[in-house]
Amino acid sequence: MTQYAIEIRRLRKTYGGDGTEALKGIDLAIPAGAIFGLLGPNGAGKSTLINILAGLVIKSAGKVRIWGFDQDINPRQSRAAIGVMPQELNLDPFFTPRGALEVQAGLYGVPKSQRRTDEVLAMIGLTDKADAYARSLSGGMRRRLLLGKALVHGPNVLVLDEPTAGVDIELRQMLWANVRKLNDQGMTIILTTHYLEEAEEMCDEIAIINHGRKIAQERTVDLLNRLDAKTLVIHPEGPAGEIALPEGVSLEHAADGALELTYRTGATSADAVLGAVRAAGIRIRDVRTREPDLEDVFLDLTRTTIPG
Repeated sequence: MTQYAIEIRRLRKTYGGDGTEALKGIDLAIPAGAIFGLLGPNGAGKSTLINILAGLVIKSAGKVRIWGFDQDINPRQSRAAIGVMPQELNLDPFFTPRGALEVQAGLYGVPKSQRRTDEVLAMIGLTDKADAYARSLSGGMRRRLLLGKALVHGPNVLVLDEPTAGVDIELRQMLWANVRKLNDQGMTIILTTHYLEEAEEMCDEIAIINHGRKIAQERTVDLLNRLDAKTLVIHPEGPAGEIALPEGVSLEHAADGALELTYRTGATSADAVLGAVRAAGIRIRDVRTREPDLEDVFLDLTRTTIPG
């Protein structure tokens, strides 16, 4: 197994006559065997990056290696090493799921004796719909079929582009169960999603891009520790008066009457914050802590990115 599933060096992509630069020299190394999150706001360059990996868009400059294969030197091998489940439901309505998987396998040059059509159909839960026309499938079933098409050639790397956008809970749970199973078998998973709680739960490592540049790449746990802040959510017994807050502590009054006191853990202790509340004569009925999540980190990083 190669150390990195994907290696990208100084990747650039310029579109059109106006010279719009979608990617501005991105460096990215994705460890083999990881579940890796690729996050960014709309227009950040994620789709361009994925399309370059899939061989659908030609890069303007830079190097791309997929499973050790240089995209310029070994284009067929690099393309065969990756499968992409696109966000768009681009299916031929006159193909059955079985037919769609067979055609896709043929496009990748998989011999008939080595095709795993029935196995893939069972994994994505479409065995009973194998011979139904795609146009008769529900939206969720069509999305499952997209996953199947991405897997027919046994890729080492699977890219999931917004896989749970608009799907129901049952399909979401089935998808994540399959993702974990594939990852346990050694497949590298690259996930793009706007549901940041999913990325926080699923991903070992995350990269964030904005305005065509990579602005962060860290293990998920380290990324979450970037914001040195906690919030004490206090429910007082009765109306709360003025509180002499320690320096650097902010207070917000929630709609349910709770006091939300946010502080930097490196500068102030929870005991000091609680002490200020008690000193104000406030009796505490309940208290809990709230720590920053990936959404907080994402917004903080993308808000401070300078375009250009």
